[in-house]
Amino acid sequence: MNIYPNDQARHYLIIDAVSLIFLITLVLGSNSAIPFGVKIAILIVYLVAFYSALWHRDWKLLLASFVGFILIAILGIYEDVYMLIFGFTFADLLGRAKAKWQIACGMLGIAGMFLTVMWLETGSLLHIESQLLIPMMMIQLVFPILIYFVEKSKNLQSELAEVNTQLVQQEERQRIARDLHDTIGHTLMMIKVKTELTTKLIDRDPTSVKQELNDILSTTRTALKQVRELVSDMNFISLQTELVHCQQLLRSANITTTLSNHYPNTVLSSVEETMLALCVREATTNILKHSKAKNCRITIQCQNGQYTLAIKDDGIGLQNKGFGNGINSMQERMHVLQGYALFEGDTTTGTSVLFSIPIQNGKEPPT
Repeated sequence: MNIYPNDQARHYLIIDAVSLIFLITLVLGSNSAIPFGVKIAILIVYLVAFYSALWHRDWKLLLASFVGFILIAILGIYEDVYMLIFGFTFADLLGRAKAKWQIACGMLGIAGMFLTVMWLETGSLLHIESQLLIPMMMIQLVFPILIYFVEKSKNLQSELAEVNTQLVQQEERQRIARDLHDTIGHTLMMIKVKTELTTKLIDRDPTSVKQELNDILSTTRTALKQVRELVSDMNFISLQTELVHCQQLLRSANITTTLSNHYPNTVLSSVEETMLALCVREATTNILKHSKAKNCRITIQCQNGQYTLAIKDDGIGLQNKGFGNGINSMQERMHVLQGYALFEGDTTTGTSVLFSIPIQNGKEPPT
């Protein structure tokens, strides 16, 4: 349960708390003619009014502010005229009112509070104390207007951010539509043509049907991979970024980490990068949680048409921990990419993890 609005906490919580503490200390510690019990009652009503104004932006805010101004005026008359400085507490909240007329009425309340106290205490607005209080009154009168424009600016920024989000979402939908048309649509058309051809060959050339069915199966797998890539693009994780992040995590745990990327320019699809990045993240988590290692080495290579990423530490090994959910999920991710994941753990040499996926045609790195 919140006892203070979140939108106010960042800028005003400390100020409000200090102001209330000062007010309570000054009132209870003064030697004025106000009985102690009355002081307590005034402070309680003041706190209730302040809390009510804090949580409302409608007529309740205005009513609570007027109550606060009356109490401050009483304190200004019977305690000290400089109690009027605490009008800032409500002047700030008035700027958050929904309607401009409420702000205007609140400003009249501020002016009325100051003028009443100054007239009753000094009998003239030209008195030296009045001359000191007038600038304070002017600042409090301007304060709600300033807060109003600040809040309005925040609302405009929020609306602009929402519009930008909608535009980004619209662009993303259009991108997905284009990808579906250019990739999946073309692949499905190939499946349709191949299927029609196969139905015609069943009677005329049965021996060719098997080859056509294999082509359909291969094209279907391609379509499935394209769908995975499109889905992965929506939550893309850069492998390079994840490697840097994992290095930082390991080093923060006093695990010396080295990265040897022999083929940094190898082109991977978005789904391949995301899957490998998630596997690296899971392996790093296991090292931090279980390995007790001092050193870790990450090596990336391309050999015999395979892209391999190896992670080796000098920790305590798997120690019969078995193949938990983390290891199973890494194996499943590699299986989706038609690759594999190998795990070796020994108490003397540490743990080695190897992720390997086939390099797609046209993506081989230069030799």
